[in-house]
Amino acid sequence: EEMAEVFLDRAVSFVTRHKDEPFFLYYALHQPHVPRVPGPRFAGSTGLGPRGDVIAEMDWCVGEMLRALDQLGLTENTLVTFSSDNGPVLDDGYEDQARELSEGHSPAGPLRGGKYSLFDGGTRVPLITRWPGIIEPGETEAKICQVDFFASLASLVGRPLDSEDAVDSLDLLAAMLGKSSEGRTELVLEGSGARTILHDGEWAYVPPYEGPAVFRWTGIESGNAEHPQLYDLGIDVGQQKNLAEEQPEVVRRMAARL
Repeated sequence: EEMAEVFLDRAVSFVTRHKDEPFFLYYALHQPHVPRVPGPRFAGSTGLGPRGDVIAEMDWCVGEMLRALDQLGLTENTLVTFSSDNGPVLDDGYEDQARELSEGHSPAGPLRGGKYSLFDGGTRVPLITRWPGIIEPGETEAKICQVDFFASLASLVGRPLDSEDAVDSLDLLAAMLGKSSEGRTELVLEGSGARTILHDGEWAYVPPYEGPAVFRWTGIESGNAEHPQLYDLGIDVGQQKNLAEEQPEVVRRMAARL
């Protein structure tokens, strides 16, 4: 129950010890992953069950981390990146009433699918960067993958990469800092069971895959279908209209590329 505060204390202690030198901290927030167990400070605080409580706890932890940077005078000299490893899932096998207490709220917003899915609800995740004085508040449509952190942060600190270092990582530092709207044009994404899809610009191509259309335990659409799927994310972010039959050349090109 006290994991959150232990991890927070360790993270703040690390930054405090290294405040006078360059440092890199990967602070892994375990909320809201199952099993969801909020600490005493937040248990029952939201009325939305353990999932609601741990999200409130996570928000507090992030705030405390940022407050520590302020108190140490590091805010304007620290790049903070906040993201997630996958899309959301409510019922992942634990009886914590997450689905019942969600009251119809869709944690993936307008996106189709969720964790494990081939649809964007499974892989399109939050990415917030914060660096006062360097990053101007705003939004970007630039497509960035977390594997790009490697080359981008290497660029930030002036560390040249060898030709064999992180060959699938792109230097998108300018996009991360809000200096450019240019991101990736292509990206291979994976759902459950090593099944991959391809993004190319605004196109999202899902090859035919056998398997259930809806995962039994989670109730999330898998993206599996007997036929190819093609979506124009520029006008259909919710992936509701399959354009594969209307755009056979795009399907052939992207299938060959994938």
